[in-house]
Formats: sequence, C-alpha cells, structure tokens
Amino acid sequence: MGSSVVDVDLRLAVVLVILTALAAGGGRLSGLGEDRPVLVAALRATVQLAVVSALLLVVVDSLLLSAAFVLLMVGVATVTATGRTTARPLRTPGSARRLAAVTLPVAGGAAPVVALVLASGTVPLRGEAVIPIAGILIGGAMTATSLAGRRLREELAQKRGEIEAALALGLVPRDAVLLVARPVAGTALVPPLDQTRTVGLVTLPGAFVGVLLGGGSPLEAGAAQLLVLIGLLAAEMLAVWAVTELVARGRLLPVPR
Repeated sequence: MGSSVVDVDLRLAVVLVILTALAAGGGRLSGLGEDRPVLVAALRATVQLAVVSALLLVVVDSLLLSAAFVLLMVGVATVTATGRTTARPLRTPGSARRLAAVTLPVAGGAAPVVALVLASGTVPLRGEAVIPIAGILIGGAMTATSLAGRRLREELAQKRGEIEAALALGLVPRDAVLLVARPVAGTALVPPLDQTRTVGLVTLPGAFVGVLLGGGSPLEAGAAQLLVLIGLLAAEMLAVWAVTELVARGRLLPVPR
C-alpha cells in the first residue's frame, strides 16, 4: 500500500460502486426517498475529485494560483450555504444580496484562523499546505452556516408569535429575534464540539492519519490534528455568530418588524 491510505486500482472502483449501491438502496428501501440524491452526490464527488486532483498538480506550485483556488472554494461554499439557509434557488430575486450576506459567515469564519496559522508560521506558506488547511476551515464554516441558518429559518417560522409579542413589549427587532435565535443557533456547534471532545477515543481523524502516513511521528500527528480541531471550533463559532446576527438584523431571512 505504500504511503497511501488506499490502493487506487480496480478493487477501489468495485468497493465504491458497492458502497454507493448500499447507500442508495437504503435510501429507497427505508422510504426516506434519498436514493437519487445519493447517486447524484456520489457521481458528482467522483467527477469533481478527479478534476480537482488533476488541477492541484498545477495549482499547488504557485501561491497565486493557490490563493485563487481558495477563493473558488469560498465561492462554492457560499453558494451552498446560501441555498441551505434560505431554501431559495439562485435564480430568484435578491440572490446577489443573499450571497453577499452569507459570504460574511463563510469567509469571515475561516479567514481569521487561516491568517493566524499562516502568520505564525505554524502552517508553511506553500500551496500544498495552504489549500488543505483553508479547505478544511472553509468547509467547517460552510457547514456551521448551513446548519445554523436552516435551524434559524425553522425556528423563526415556528415562533413568529413570540417574536411579535416581544416587539409589542417594546423590544427592537434585533433583540426580539435573538430571543428565539440564540438558543437554537448553538446547536450547529454540536458536531465539532463532539468531534473535539472524543478525538482519539472514538476516531482518529484525517489530519492525524495523514501525518502518520506521511512519515511524521505520533506527536506531530497529534499536534496537526489538534490545530485542525481547535481551528475548526474557532471558525465555526465565528460563522454561527455571524449568521445569527445577519438573521436577527433581517439581512438573510424575513423577520417580523
């Protein structure tokens, strides 16, 4: 197997097909209706990773191209999080305003963490290092934004009466929305908190395994994984905070006034 986690050969292709069929079959037989989304997701992942893998062979040798690739990741993450949060297609009116708003939690969550680890020299300023760490943090901020935004949208619909009652008592709109928004927005942080609390006891995440397979010591692997986990906590906390404020100020979802 060498330094790779898996052997890239016919066996891998067969296993991937079987796993996809298992997931899609489960989605159909369970009645969840997720068989088609599973197939589409698996196909997209295969094509996208093939293209990205080929692209990275060129990109990682240039800091400028690496920075452009990171911006592309931010753009895709923003589009994805906007759709999840607002449940509105890109082609509907106001999409530019919604995208601009969601850029704040996605980019604003990841950027300070990326800047800190690069400025400190903890992560070397090289494409092969910048792209993975930025991708992990942007992905974390995207997930946190999507989870918090979707949960806030549902909560605003369910507790509209409570918000209107708070407005009637004299609260400003932002404070009235935050009364119901803050308790639920924090649920988006449950996955990263659980992952951080149980690391090493339940799972050995990718960064840890990657460093070990790359020839690093267990201590170096643990340090790399700790940097990723704490960085994700910081990025996702900032993202949830930002999306909560955006919702409370009426910049992302319609709220009672």
